[in-house]
Amino acid sequence: MEVFFLFAMIAFMNKVSHDSETPANGQQVITACAFIHKKVDGIEKVFLPKRADTKKFLPGKYEIPGGHIEYGEDIKAGLIREVKEELGIDVDLGDPFAVFTYTNEVKGSHSIEVVYFAQVVGDAGAITINPDDHSSCGWFAENEAIRLNNDGTDDEVAVLKKGFALLKGASPRF
Repeated sequence: MEVFFLFAMIAFMNKVSHDSETPANGQQVITACAFIHKKVDGIEKVFLPKRADTKKFLPGKYEIPGGHIEYGEDIKAGLIREVKEELGIDVDLGDPFAVFTYTNEVKGSHSIEVVYFAQVVGDAGAITINPDDHSSCGWFAENEAIRLNNDGTDDEVAVLKKGFALLKGASPRF
């Protein structure tokens, strides 16, 4: 039993965590997000959780759900894993439609974020949030979603606008 406990402790200590607060000074980080959408009463909506106020990076901000891709992990498999971990649901991923970069001053890293279209597999009412990660969530129409974080100038707002435009039939830029 003691040997098992020792190995478990070593494994836990060596586990690399890629949350938004784990130091990664000077590292490039790949993240992927899911623009989870559905029609509600004929209106296209996107699912957005609100980051917990206890988070050091972007506390209290609504975000497109997703997370860090592990070293050697397929980006789509990593995104499906992240959504399952954070929201307790499975998603069917569509095509990627946006990429942007940002610097995480808390983590000390530079992130490349790839955003995919996605839809819930099964019951969208089965979404659950962990209060350590998110304080609330909801389905938002375009005009609601782009105003959630008040300033309307960040990269995720541009992604939300592009996602809704493409869903309405806009042509991608080639």
